[in-house]
Amino acid sequence: MGINNFIKSLSTEKVNDFVYNQYKNKIRCNNLRLYLEELKQIKPKYLLVGEAAGYQGCRLSGVPFTSELILLNGINKLNTFGKDKGYQKTKEQEVIQKEKTATMLWEVLTEINELPLLWNAFPFHPFKNDNKNSNRTPTKEELLQGEKFLKSLINLFDIKNIIAVGNVAEVTLNNLGYKTNKIRHPAYGGKSKFKKQLIKILK
Repeated sequence: MGINNFIKSLSTEKVNDFVYNQYKNKIRCNNLRLYLEELKQIKPKYLLVGEAAGYQGCRLSGVPFTSELILLNGINKLNTFGKDKGYQKTKEQEVIQKEKTATMLWEVLTEINELPLLWNAFPFHPFKNDNKNSNRTPTKEELLQGEKFLKSLINLFDIKNIIAVGNVAEVTLNNLGYKTNKIRHPAYGGKSKFKKQLIKILK
C-alpha cells in the first residue's frame, strides 16, 4: 500500500458517533500526505506511537502529535512543516490552535535534533458524549479498528524501532506482535520523564 492509498483508506473509514474522522477533510489529507512523503524521503529510524488524535492537535492539523501552530510555523531546526512547504489550516477554528502535548514533544525532538515518524494507535479523534472539544481514551473496539492502519504504516516505512508513548500504545503494539520500548506520556506532568526516556532510546 502506498501513501495515497493509505490516506484514501483513512478518509473513507467509517467511525462511530463518538469519533471524528478528520481525514474526511481534503486539507488535512493533504497535510498528512506532505508529512508522510517528507518522512519517506528522510527514512526515519524510529516510530513514536501515541494513543489517539487530540481535539487541539491532530484532529485539526491531520498530523499526529502536531498542532496547527507547529504545522504552519514550521520547525526550522528540523526543516519540517511550515506554510512554505504547502501545509494549510482548515477554517474550522478562527484562531490557530496549539496543544500542550504537541508543544512538549516537538520541543524535545528539536533539542535532540531527531525526526521520527509519528502515529497513533487510534488515528481518529474519540470525544466524550457530544462534546467534540474533548478527548477520551479509545475503546477496545476502536483500538482494534486502528490496528490495520498502524500495521500498514509500519509496513509502508519498514520501521524496526518502535516507541510506545504511554500504556495504550504499548498494549496495541504488543497485540500486533511488535517489540517496543515504552516511554512516559508527556502530559500530566510527565514531560521530564518523557524527555529523559526518549533521549536514552534515541541517543
